[in-house]
Amino acid sequence: MKRTIIYVVSAILLVGLIGVALAVHRQNKADRAADEKADQLIASLQQDGYTAPSKDQIVRVLGSDGGMVCTDPGRALGRAILLDKLSNGSGGPGERPVIADRRSVRGGLRIVQIYCPEKIDAVKSYVDDLKLSGGDTA
Repeated sequence: MKRTIIYVVSAILLVGLIGVALAVHRQNKADRAADEKADQLIASLQQDGYTAPSKDQIVRVLGSDGGMVCTDPGRALGRAILLDKLSNGSGGPGERPVIADRRSVRGGLRIVQIYCPEKIDAVKSYVDDLKLSGGDTA
């Protein structure tokens, strides 16, 4: 009877430890992917002449899957947020749309290209319809 209890407790502990090991392994894999994508984004932003946020900030906000940026970037909420950012900055009734520089949306496009490339066409088609000044967005 004592050996049976020891075997059952040992089996439960073994299964628990295997579960923890699998969870830690998956987390480390996601962390490596997040680090690689953050490095890629930083290099891309610096190549475009931007000052990139720190790697830790990018990993925290975008993770390995792009976070909220890639949730549904071409839909109404993403478009509304973009249009809100492309305004004169005053609040309430004084807020007006502006003809923004294409560079102002280039960083967001870089995020979509790196973290969710399958959604870039929807975002680009929307950005191409905006009245922007300057060169190309890519």
